[in-house]
Amino acid sequence: MNASKRRAIFERLRAANPSPTTELEYATTFELLTAVILSAQATDVSVNKATRSLFAAAPTPEAMLALGEEGVRAHIRHIGLFNAKAKNVVATCLRLVERHGGEVPADREALESLPGVGRKTANVVLNTAFGVPVIAVDTHIFRVANRTRLARGKTPRAIEDALERSTPREFKRNAHHWLILHGRYVCTARKPACGRCIIADLCEYRDKDPG
Repeated sequence: MNASKRRAIFERLRAANPSPTTELEYATTFELLTAVILSAQATDVSVNKATRSLFAAAPTPEAMLALGEEGVRAHIRHIGLFNAKAKNVVATCLRLVERHGGEVPADREALESLPGVGRKTANVVLNTAFGVPVIAVDTHIFRVANRTRLARGKTPRAIEDALERSTPREFKRNAHHWLILHGRYVCTARKPACGRCIIADLCEYRDKDPG
């Protein structure tokens, strides 16, 4: 895909949604970090349902530690991998309190050292909470990038690197949100809705469905 077409895609996505953000519900950076940890292999809807009661009971790392693994599990038991996630959330809270004064660090290395936090989670927090123009590649973005030919790659990291190189600077801050929402609601896995896609004429997907 050439640079002019790539720019046109992002211009249309921006025009349709000038201020995109995550669909996870949170009030603080700590709540965002926790929600993103919980969102692995789970929908944002299910995570939001769980965190409404969880954050009401434990809005800080210290309160989450007091709640303990069993208490966290009671709030998140309806989302996937809840046992492992409860363990990671409590372990992360302990590290935040012991090493960072209870604050979420704005540093990739420090974020990735937290239990349950990988590169994608760190990128979401850096981008959404701290405004760092990084792109967190999940399954939606991986699919949209490869399908449209915005970027090509066999791994999420390859797609991330390709998008980082090719996305115009003015769009990098919001590119993650535009692409994930496009993949979630339009360019879906089973049947992309090409007939109502605002970038269909720019997309290089070979099997477009005009309906």
